[in-house]
Amino acid sequence: MDAHEVIARCRRLAECTEEPGHITRTFLSPPMREVHALAGAWMRSAGLQVRVDAAGNLRGACGEGSRLMIGSHLDTVPHAGAFDGILGVMMGIALAGRRPLEVAGFSEEEGVRFGTPFIGSRALVGDPVTGSEVLGAIREFGLDPDCLPDALLSPDVRGYLEFHIEQGPVLESLDLPLAVVEAVAGQSRFEVCFTGKANHAGTTPMHLRRDALAGAAEWIGLVEREGATVGWVEAEPGATNVIAGSVRASLDVRHARDGERRRIADCLLQGARELAHRRGLTVEWEQKLDQPAVDLRCDQLERAVEAAGYPVHRMVSGAGHDAMILARKVPSALLFLRSPGGISHHPDEAVLPADVEAALAVGAKYLEAWRPE
Repeated sequence: MDAHEVIARCRRLAECTEEPGHITRTFLSPPMREVHALAGAWMRSAGLQVRVDAAGNLRGACGEGSRLMIGSHLDTVPHAGAFDGILGVMMGIALAGRRPLEVAGFSEEEGVRFGTPFIGSRALVGDPVTGSEVLGAIREFGLDPDCLPDALLSPDVRGYLEFHIEQGPVLESLDLPLAVVEAVAGQSRFEVCFTGKANHAGTTPMHLRRDALAGAAEWIGLVEREGATVGWVEAEPGATNVIAGSVRASLDVRHARDGERRRIADCLLQGARELAHRRGLTVEWEQKLDQPAVDLRCDQLERAVEAAGYPVHRMVSGAGHDAMILARKVPSALLFLRSPGGISHHPDEAVLPADVEAALAVGAKYLEAWRPE
């Protein structure tokens, strides 16, 4: 497989979607069956023995003894692009046959369907998500959640390598094709709920209002100043002529240093409490994710980049990746490819064929020199 074939296969899988006209493919949704059929056939043609484990991960392996795993995820966000996650799986298939290897297409990284990310890769490291909704989806897909222990990494898997688009503008701004990721930033996610009192928008004076949406809007300004993100807001009752009585909002805080991440999160939640008190509101929150920052292995990957003839650039990933989960069990490395325009999670997401060729060359050098640590 050359770069053009890798790209063509990513675009073919983009046709497997829940929404015609858009790329949307969530955890174990019906179009994942077609993805498994197509990618599974490509794995077999590359000499891999293929199975779907109880968490819905597509896995292909070849060779005996210690082996490297190459993988990424097969699910998408709503209205996604063709390359986030999927590129890494196609790269693994392209590199198969060079030595004992396992390629993994994880069933869920984005967390769209049930609000919980990394369902697929967590099953491999012995931390399966066993909520009733997730188990129900596994059964509905025709898999047996009682067999989740069979999804565990084989003891023969001694390392993990992931190829992924950068999903940001840094490499393009530096005119570089690739980057070695030295760490993945930790993440804190919360659901925050402001409660006030719904009332008539035309008859309630401003000084007598307890407007939950106005309070949430003020708090969102604080979130922005601290470099964090509110990605969604839901106001109730949601009528044009009614003051919002309650607002639910997300909070996403990321940092490469866990202490600083937690300090920012505490500051923002305390700010929400103080603001709510001043405005006559109440506020509650629930933590949805506390993912520590993860250091990744760089040395072998840097040597492969150099051996392939490309400049070495290190960077931190602000986005989460399956590599941070696999790093709990095996030495894990992550190579970024340039994202033209810095665009991701969008239909205009793209990769350059020359950058894919560069990554394939690096992958070949990495496999050639790889030895279990």
